[in-house]
Amino acid sequence: MANSSVKQAKKSHWSNLEERGSVVGMRVLFSFYRLVGRRILWLVLFPVVCYLYLVNKVARQASLDFLNKAANYQQGNQEKVSFWHGLKLHCSFADSAFDKLDAWLGKITKHDIDYIDRDGIKELTEKKQGGIFIGSHLGNLEVCRALNTLNNETVINVLVFTENAVKFNQLLERVNNKVTVNLIEVSDMGPGLAVALKEKVEQGEAIVIVGDRTSISIGGRVIYAPFLGEQAPFAQGPFILAALLECPIYWIFCIKSKGRFKLIFEHVTDKLALPRKHRQQVLQGIVEKYAQRLSFYAVKYPYQWFNFYDFWQKDEQVSRTEINGESK
Repeated sequence: MANSSVKQAKKSHWSNLEERGSVVGMRVLFSFYRLVGRRILWLVLFPVVCYLYLVNKVARQASLDFLNKAANYQQGNQEKVSFWHGLKLHCSFADSAFDKLDAWLGKITKHDIDYIDRDGIKELTEKKQGGIFIGSHLGNLEVCRALNTLNNETVINVLVFTENAVKFNQLLERVNNKVTVNLIEVSDMGPGLAVALKEKVEQGEAIVIVGDRTSISIGGRVIYAPFLGEQAPFAQGPFILAALLECPIYWIFCIKSKGRFKLIFEHVTDKLALPRKHRQQVLQGIVEKYAQRLSFYAVKYPYQWFNFYDFWQKDEQVSRTEINGESK
């Protein structure tokens, strides 16, 4: 691949955009949060959010593009998206960091949660049967994970794709020594990982993975599906993994609404089969189902969309190793 193409892929892929400074920022946030509290910290943080919104052209443009698509996707919505709507989205993202802290500190409890379709999950728990829950960067799954962990409920294993996610959870353990998070850092969906996770599912544990991020290791392993009216790339990995685990599959969303949280479970299937002759068709169908539900909630809660990059960009068949090597 030409050097210019590699550099462009490096600049645009989500993993290279998201890593910048987040761990240091969260460490500082933790310290000030404990010292002055949420309201005062917000007064200090607001100018910082405004500054970052102004200087980060990629994130600002991605936010406005998303909000425009979400608005246009709604029939009859005449609202024009402006610079200020994008700022509102960035403020919502900053506020979600406080919700994460509140959840892990025990300031958000079960009484602050409205459970949607919880009966199906209770049945799963009573049978001591594991499952895979496919989430997204819409809303705040961290709140759901914190409540489950601190109340010693079902063991949750979270698959993460960046080193920063692991470091972030190490910081959480400093905030609350009761935090015991089962994180599994993955760079590729290999057979060894599937075997290890299948054992966990058979022991009644839950596997959580997001379905709205493409591979950080190999490009091109995607399925394009309509999202807010346009074709967007979705990684095949989470859905292939779901089939390999041979267990119930759920969509999961944790949305903030009027000061409360909606924890939404949607049963997809008890088992996903990928027959060799129809493998691609089945994958296409399950990814389209996921994209459709993601579209539904993204339109309903647009200011909780926390993917600050061009979500619809083509995912080229380029090795991420080659991309990362270019930056060394």
